Amino acid sequence: MTELKVSSDTSVFEVPAVLDENGKLSPQCARQALTMMDAHGLVILTGLLSDPETRVGLDLMRQTIDDPERSQCAFASETDNRYLRRDFCSLPSTPLVTSFAATLCQRLEDVFLEYCGRSRPVLEVATFTSYLGSSHQYIHRDPSGVISLFAAVEDVSEQQGGTVFVPGTHLYGGSGNRHGGQADALMELFRTRCNYRIFWHNLKKLWRMRRNEAAALAPGEFMDRVFSTKWDQHQPNLLRFVLGKNSQFSLRKLGPRTLWKLYRHRDALDSLFNLVQTAPRKGTVILYRSDLLHAGPDNRSPDPRRFFGMSIARDVLETKFWHDGYSPHPTLMAHPTSLGDLLESPPLCAPHSVPNPQQTALAG
Repeated sequence: MTELKVSSDTSVFEVPAVLDENGKLSPQCARQALTMMDAHGLVILTGLLSDPETRVGLDLMRQTIDDPERSQCAFASETDNRYLRRDFCSLPSTPLVTSFAATLCQRLEDVFLEYCGRSRPVLEVATFTSYLGSSHQYIHRDPSGVISLFAAVEDVSEQQGGTVFVPGTHLYGGSGNRHGGQADALMELFRTRCNYRIFWHNLKKLWRMRRNEAAALAPGEFMDRVFSTKWDQHQPNLLRFVLGKNSQFSLRKLGPRTLWKLYRHRDALDSLFNLVQTAPRKGTVILYRSDLLHAGPDNRSPDPRRFFGMSIARDVLETKFWHDGYSPHPTLMAHPTSLGDLLESPPLCAPHSVPNPQQTALAG
């Protein structure tokens, strides 16, 4: 139980994006994407954005990151944010940001409307940047009832830490009846086994970073990441681990009964579940159900890893649970936006008739 087994082959989950004369996914392409989402909980749409469109997205993200007054996210590795190992921050609701988000929603309209009503709120529009020395998040689920999106605005390598998913672990009515009625229990065992390995991976990495000039620890960073009483669900914090204060992974999850089940079901866990890491090319968009098990890995490359992200509610969400997993920008809170608003907002470019978005260009 020392190494995390991860596949980098995502071909099974990929659907090449084909657009119709209105600039939306063609009916056949949308059906393929929906079939993939229902079966696996995610779909990887390759070539959905053109090069000019990805440049707009990248510029928006860089402008936000360069802003000293940016609104950093209040979840997912807060300690990494504090020491600039990650920079997760929400994007302001400017006309250009709205147009970029509208372009994605309008292109994916038939997929979004299968899950989300037009009145459902946009929970977050954000940029997720990871730098060398970041921690590997624990395998987790986001608050349920949400469709989330990652758009690659530049090529992402395996070393940069593209998102890891556990296909088929999304939740739906009757999903617990799978695997002889043991689906929920087996998924939780698999998550525990993975997080045990991630826990030790992060600890060993931090120990090595004490003498690593390329990703040198800042003053106080080691203590903050290993012994701090500060809330952070994705650090290898020994104090919170022993006290059972981490809901993602703690000593409470490793009792004798759980250890016995991990041993007893080890072969079933290997055969039923697998980790798949994405390394999307520029222009690729990943759609996934929020309750699919996933994690943001550590960046092991000197090059930053950047994603544009957006989440839209599928159902009514209590505000408390909204803020447990999403950090809307103050401008979005002041002026709420729905899926319908984005479907009616001006996109980055006019509709076109070419079948592949790689052939498109921004107007002007």
